[in-house]
Order: sequence, then structure tokens, then C-alpha cells
Amino acid sequence: MPGENLSRDEAHERAALLSVDGYEVVLDLRSAVGDSADAVRTFRSETTIRFRRTGEGTSTFVDLIAPAVTAVTLNGRSLDPEAVFDGSRIALDGLADENVLVVDAQCAYSRTGEGMHRFVDPEDGEVYLYTQYEPADARRVYATFEQPDLKAPHLFAVTAPEGWTVWSNGAGEQDAEGVWRFAETAPISTYISCVVAGPYHYVTDRYTRTLADGTELEIPLGAMCRKGLARHFDADDVFLVTKQGFDFFHDNFDYPYPFGKYDQAFVPEYNLGAMENPGMVTFREEYIYRGKVTQAAYERRANVILHEMAHMWFGDLVTMVWWDDLWLKESFADFMGSFSLAEATRFTNSWVTFANNRKAWAYRADQLPSTHPITADIRDLEDAKLNFDGITYAKGASVLKQLVAYAGRDAFLEGARRYFKRHAYGNTRLTDLLTILEETSGRDMKAWAKSWLQTSGVNTLTPAVSHDAEGRITELAVLQEGAELRPHRAAVGLYRLSGGELVRYARAEADITGARTVVADLAGEAKPDLVLVNDDDLTYCKVRFDEDSLATLRAHLGDITDPLARALCWSALWNQTRDALMPARDFVSVVLAFAGRETDIGVLQMVHAWGKSAVTHYAAPAWREEGGRLLAEGALRELRVAEPGSEHQLTWARFFAATASSEADFQLLEGLLDGAAKIDGLDVDQELRWSLLSPLAAHGRADEARIGEELTRDDTATGKRHQVRLLASRPSATVKAQAWAQVVESDTLSNALVEATIAGFVQPSQRELIAPYAEKYFAVIERLWAERSIQIGMDVVRGLFPGLQDDEATLAATDTWLSAHESAAPALRRLVLESRDDLARALRAQDCDLLAG
Repeated sequence: MPGENLSRDEAHERAALLSVDGYEVVLDLRSAVGDSADAVRTFRSETTIRFRRTGEGTSTFVDLIAPAVTAVTLNGRSLDPEAVFDGSRIALDGLADENVLVVDAQCAYSRTGEGMHRFVDPEDGEVYLYTQYEPADARRVYATFEQPDLKAPHLFAVTAPEGWTVWSNGAGEQDAEGVWRFAETAPISTYISCVVAGPYHYVTDRYTRTLADGTELEIPLGAMCRKGLARHFDADDVFLVTKQGFDFFHDNFDYPYPFGKYDQAFVPEYNLGAMENPGMVTFREEYIYRGKVTQAAYERRANVILHEMAHMWFGDLVTMVWWDDLWLKESFADFMGSFSLAEATRFTNSWVTFANNRKAWAYRADQLPSTHPITADIRDLEDAKLNFDGITYAKGASVLKQLVAYAGRDAFLEGARRYFKRHAYGNTRLTDLLTILEETSGRDMKAWAKSWLQTSGVNTLTPAVSHDAEGRITELAVLQEGAELRPHRAAVGLYRLSGGELVRYARAEADITGARTVVADLAGEAKPDLVLVNDDDLTYCKVRFDEDSLATLRAHLGDITDPLARALCWSALWNQTRDALMPARDFVSVVLAFAGRETDIGVLQMVHAWGKSAVTHYAAPAWREEGGRLLAEGALRELRVAEPGSEHQLTWARFFAATASSEADFQLLEGLLDGAAKIDGLDVDQELRWSLLSPLAAHGRADEARIGEELTRDDTATGKRHQVRLLASRPSATVKAQAWAQVVESDTLSNALVEATIAGFVQPSQRELIAPYAEKYFAVIERLWAERSIQIGMDVVRGLFPGLQDDEATLAATDTWLSAHESAAPALRRLVLESRDDLARALRAQDCDLLAG
């Protein structure tokens, strides 16, 4: 990574010097197929950039990461590649007012999901390519001014192997010479340009709409995946959600989709969920389901489809100047994903998922030492890469939901409409949006932004209730804690038990300000069994309970009839567990008592994850084994009583496999795999087979041969990833040494197989076995960070941190490394600091749980 880390100051200086008129990119990808004797497989990339000097100065640089540069020509003048190219930048001197730069290079195919990723399908040997650039990897494919505020039209031409199809941002066709030529794009940032190429399975459809002025908008739709996944590809549902999304955004944005066609590619070994390349959106292929999944999985996919579609306006049409304002696209897209999902699709309870799932991500990120304001201080590209986090996405979206409550829905949407029209194809900062929102809402957005966007941390809201002798509320106040006390527009709900149900009988909205706010509208109400602050989830905060409410939840959480209120209570109890205020064993008891009654499948899956995490990380070590046994027994009990063939049955089957630990558990799993055991209605398809086999491998009951047999049944790319994970999970010192060497000492594994190997290596049941690698971890991470791409570096540093060695000695070793490496890359230090914080939190929670024993 040396020399690749563009700074904000460098980008601002370059933006002041020049503007870009256009890119012409010619790629020859025929080298993607066939044998290669070269150590690094490369393709030819020829880039022509037309740009103007608009500021003072005669020198700059263009970005390119490539094994070799063949030729560089500036305004007809040949430059010596050895003199001007340092591996990541090409130095340019003697700039004219108008300039033409031509760079001919050999660029490398990627195995890390960055740049031009090359994947060979083990099932049929077919080769598939796609690009992924954010934040700054277009420079791995063509010469660029790699920063978001230097937008320009792009014109692509691609020569590909015979029989392939190629797609890019614009519409394309193959000419008589076999070259794929694409329509020039509107001005876009380099990080959202895109090329997808290979023998993909491709399905088409069309979206049409009559606009307000009477004209017809027609958008060609396409969806694609590997041929090996074609039989599983439910493109009709993808198109259904796509059309519903276009209807919603056109209804609310009053700005027609501006990028022509709309293709969606589901691609292999993808690092992200998806990427909003205009006209050519890319998704991880795991969103194509090979077996039975729950509605939560389809909701998750629909949310991602709509999130990326929202980016066509928030991010692609109007783009942030620099990564400080990444939230201007990601927070809006995250909010709009749930907003449109609830109002335009069959997933009408999407705000329940948001409250329970997305906000959990935000709460964790906002309590780490690396927490930052939503509008962050992004010094360079490494900072930018790490800020695609729970604050930029989920906290930002939560704050926008609070903004809608604060300013009003109509004012918010009118602000969006004016924002698009005023800044179309341009770049913006926070102030550009705030100016417009002040116009439409009449509110002081600067004060709101100062509290919500420019400060970090999460507030805690707790009810304080007093009653008279007759059981009437005399005063209900909301206490606010946090480093920054913010204005919250929040609802407080009062619930009571009635006919075996816990139902709301009173609700009041209030502006919560300062340390203590009295909610006057609730005075005189009957004494509640439960007080729920932030009812309806209008604001972003951690919720606490008074003692009476907490006692009610311990006994009656499952009796809450409203799914959103129930989800908020689950989330609040989990936050109390993480904060060492509720013993882990108490949280597990609540899970065992009420998870079986949870109707929302997405909430149930989250509760399962929390229950397992409570035992793995937050339970006192002496109680872990018992806690795991209780979860497995509870999972099996619910599995046996679940409706046959239901998604709840499937979810409990997976949770049982994830918690299995006894001889009887393993025998049942083996019986389900070989057909000797049956559970009425449970379809043990291939994906479930891998889930059932996983604990058998981790506990030494499935050896290499048995895992190989399963791969023979499922000899696909997905099967291969499962096999690699299971092989690395076996409880053997030799196996662990091999897995460590494959990830740490070699860089031959692809990004997906690195991820699979790490997932197998780290097993909670193998703490003693992997203990020796704690010391090795701290010895190698700085070298790894320097040698590997940032994506692989992040995966390894996060994934191999010895968090399962959860004792004071590991905490001390982490502190020793941090003290001795104060000059290490800030992004690397951030990752280690975050892992240290997780470990310290786990130790505090374990102490809390020990006291309850």
C-alpha cells in the first residue's frame, strides 16, 4: 500500500488546479482466459484523459496502480515511464491550458475484489470479470484523477474473449471488429465507473412511466449472474422490487432517473453488499438463494436493491466533494432503503428490521474509541475506507429519521427535490444540503446539524416516573445522558397488561432537551406496567427502563403485541447486556423464555445472534458451557414444536446447529445429514446441509474426507467456500498452522477464501487451541498492513485479532502493541483499538455475569 494513500490536501490542491473534460478507456480483456506463464496476469489498458488547467501551477499527477506502464504521452510529448511512474502515480509537468494525456499500461487482474476482479468458476471453468472501485480502485484498471470531485464523462471500449458479453455504465453493442463500445456517460466520479464481462446469464425487462410533463420514460432493465447460479436466479422478484423502487423515487424525487439503462449484476467473491455504479449496479451473488431462506433474507435483498437505487440520485447525480461528506450519500441511501421498502413493497415492517438490526450496528460503532461525527474528518483514502461503517450508514440513517420527525416529511422530501435540481451532476458539502433544508422546513438546521452531525456518541434516555396514592402518574420525566446532550423529538409509550397481552394505552411526543425533560402530557395517566421511551423509534438513542418496567419485560416481553415495540425492547435489553448492566445469563434466560414467541423472523434471527454472542463473549467463563447447553436445548425444543415447513422451523434448525455441543446434538445432526433422523417438514437442502455439517467439523466429528464428500455433492463456487471454511475449523494444531500460513504467510487465496479460512480458524470451542496465535498476531500485523491491499489487510487484522483469548493478558498485549507502534498507519491502529475495545467490553460484561452467578 505504500504511495497509494491519496490525502485530502492533495485532492483539494489538484481540484483547484484542473477540471476534467472526459475519459476514453480502451481495455483488452482477452488475456482473462487461457493459461498464463506470467507471475501476475495482466490486461492492456489505454486511457486518454482530456483536462484543462483552471488554477495556478504547471505540474500534477495522475493515479494508476499497475505492474507496468508501456507509454505516457502528454500533449503529444512522450514521457519516459521509468522516470514518471512510481507504481501508483504518474508525474505530469509542463501542463498547458488544455491537455491530452494518453497512458498505455499493463494492469493486473485482481484476486482481492478491488479493481478488475477475475474469478474462475470451479464448477465449469468459466471466467467472470467485474470491477469494484470505491473508494479509489479505478486506478487499478485505468489512469485516473482518483477523487470524487473531478467528475467527467466516460467512454469505454472493451475487447473481450469470444463468446463473452460486456456491460458498462452506458448502453453498449459489439461492432464489426468484435469490440464492445459503450455510450458516453454523463459526468460521473471515477469510483462509480464500471465494467462487467464474461459468459453471464442475462435476463431483461423494462420499466415505463409517464412523467408529469406527459413524456414517456423508458428504462431498459437487466439482471445477471453466473451460469452456475441461473437455475436459482429469481430475476422476476428482483425486477418487481426494482420497478417498485423506481415508482417510489419518481413519485417523491420529481427528477427522472438520469442514467439510461439499469443493469444489476450479481457477482462472485464480492467484498461489499452492493455498489451503486450508475446504470450498472453490482451485488454480491449471495443474494441469489440456492436453498430455502426466510422472508428476512428477501427483505434484506430488497433493501439493498432500493439502497443502491437511491444512490442514483444521492451519490451519483449529486456527489460529495470529498469523503468527509460520505454520509451525504450513504446515510440517505440507508434511510431511503427502509423508507421505500416500507411504503412501496410487500415488506411493510421494514422499520422493525431497521430498529432491531441496522441500529445495533450503529450503537456498537458509536461506542468504539474510533467513533466519529457523521460528518467525519477524513484525512486520506485509508480513513475513507474505514468510514464505510455503522455511523456513516446506520447512525446517519437514524438521524435522518429523526430529521423527518423534527422538520416534517414534506419539508424533507421537498428539500431532496431542490437538492437534486440545484446540484445535478455536481459535488456538494454539508452546507449545501443544510441551506436547502432550512428553506423547506423553516427550522434552524445549523443548530440541528451541530448536535447531530458534527458530534459523536450515543445518548441514553431513561424514564423517571412518580405516582400518587391512587396509582396515577404525577410526573414522567426523561433523563438524558451522554457527552453531548441533543434535542430529540421522541415518543414515550405507556403499556399495561390486559387479557394476557402487553398493550399501549397512552402515547405522547415531546422535544427531549437537556438532562431532564418532563413529558407533561402523560401526567394523570394510570400507572403503567411498562414505560417505553423512544416508542415508534423516532430518534437515535439507547433506551433504559425503570425498575418496574424491567421487571415487566423479564416476565412478559413476549406479551407485547406491537412488533416494533417488542423489537425496541429486545434491542434495549441487548444494549444493557453489552454495557454490563444486565448479566449475560439473564439475557439468555429472556431469550429462552420469549424467542419462541417472536413472530418477526428478522428479529428472531437477530435475537439468536445476540444469544449466542452473550454466551461466547459476555458470560463468565465458568458459565459458558452451561449457557451453551441451555441455548442448544432451547433451540431443539423450539425446532420440534415449530410449524412444519415454516421459516421459523428453518431458523430454529440453523440456530440449533450453531449451538450444538453435546453428543446427542451431534448424533441428531449426523442423522439429519444421512437421512436416519427426520423432523417433520424440515427440508435439508444443500445450504442447510453445510450448516448442519459445520459444528461436526469444528468438534472433530467430520474429517477431511467427510467434508470432501459434501463438496462432491456441491461442487460449486459456494460449496468450495464452505469446504475451505470447514477444513480450517477442524480442532487440530496442524490444521490451524496450515490455515494461519495460508492467510498470513501467503497471498495466493482470493478475498472470498481468505474470509472463509479466517471464519474457520476462529472457533469459540477452540480457545486453547488457537491461544498461541495471539503473540504471532501482534508480530505480523504491521507487515501485513504494508504488504496487502487495504481490503485484505482489514479482513486479516479484524478477523484474526485474538478476541477469544478474553483475559487481562490479551488486553495488556494489545496495549503493549499500541504503545510500541504509535507511528503505525492510523487505519491499522484504529482497527486494533476497536478490537481492544470489544475485548475490554467483554471482560466488563463477564465480571457483571460472574457477580450474578
